[in-house]
Amino acid sequence: MESPGLGARCPVQEQRARWERKRACTARELLETERRYQEQLGLVATYFLGILKAKGTLRPPERQALFGSWELIYGASQELLPYLEGGYWGQGLEGFCRHLELYTQFAANTERSQTTLKEQLKKNKRFRRFVQLQEGRPEFGGLQLQDLLSLPLERLQQYENLVVALAENTGPNSPDHKQLTRAARLVSETAQRVHSIGQKQKNDQHLRRVQALLSGRQAKGLTSGRWFLRQGWLLVVPPRGEPRPRMFFLFSDMLLMAKPRPPLHLLQSGTFSCRALYPMAQCQLQRVFGHSGGPCGGLLSLSFPYEKLLLMSTDQEELSRWYHSLTLAINQKN
Repeated sequence: MESPGLGARCPVQEQRARWERKRACTARELLETERRYQEQLGLVATYFLGILKAKGTLRPPERQALFGSWELIYGASQELLPYLEGGYWGQGLEGFCRHLELYTQFAANTERSQTTLKEQLKKNKRFRRFVQLQEGRPEFGGLQLQDLLSLPLERLQQYENLVVALAENTGPNSPDHKQLTRAARLVSETAQRVHSIGQKQKNDQHLRRVQALLSGRQAKGLTSGRWFLRQGWLLVVPPRGEPRPRMFFLFSDMLLMAKPRPPLHLLQSGTFSCRALYPMAQCQLQRVFGHSGGPCGGLLSLSFPYEKLLLMSTDQEELSRWYHSLTLAINQKN
């Protein structure tokens, strides 16, 4: 008679087998994608950076502004890949973590890189022709230089997903468990810093765009040091008379109401004049109507110490988005 233990699978053994399958799959994906990533880094280093250096099409400061720490990142991948190919995951990734600061530096340089690329494509005819020629190479598969320059930050997100998965599916008794766990933590922390840098850069771009839209002495400097949340048209409902359309800009600490300049204004057509500023720390928000999800829009009541605003929209979904953003701003200041 067969022993009951022989035909049954041990739950612990089944769990270990699942971990091992996931670990093997993740390790294989990390290796294959690293090979492709290193190839792409090398192509840019050869066909863009190398030739630009040789021809002198860009001066060294402009070249540095455009590519940042690209060559050092390429070197870090060249150092990592042999460890992955040999199966030394923990040792390789632990060593790779010494180079993570390069990705933070690369992220911090992103806005400068984009600005340099736009300026040089616009004013440097030799550089523009060079870029078009190199982008047409079959090795790049139709990718433009702007797309190629985003590869390191895209790869950092892949590193986070893959290294964390590799660490989670490595048993605590494995000799490289501690190395992988530490590497996963450091990669995740770097990815979070890079994400924060990207968010700040996007916010700064929004603030500059909004500042360019606002004209008049009182509007200058209003956007600095704030987080942009939302903008759009809303109808201001007065105590008497017809509702008036106004453009609203919502920041983390205030709501700005603006009026469009006349379309025929010679110097300021397309801009807005600041009409009022409302501190969100002193705001009490209430949805008067517009809860039902119907097509009739809704009305929001915003109460401040010295004024009350009634804001209306005929689009209920848009009004709900405003309600959510206003609530967020109020909660940030309380």
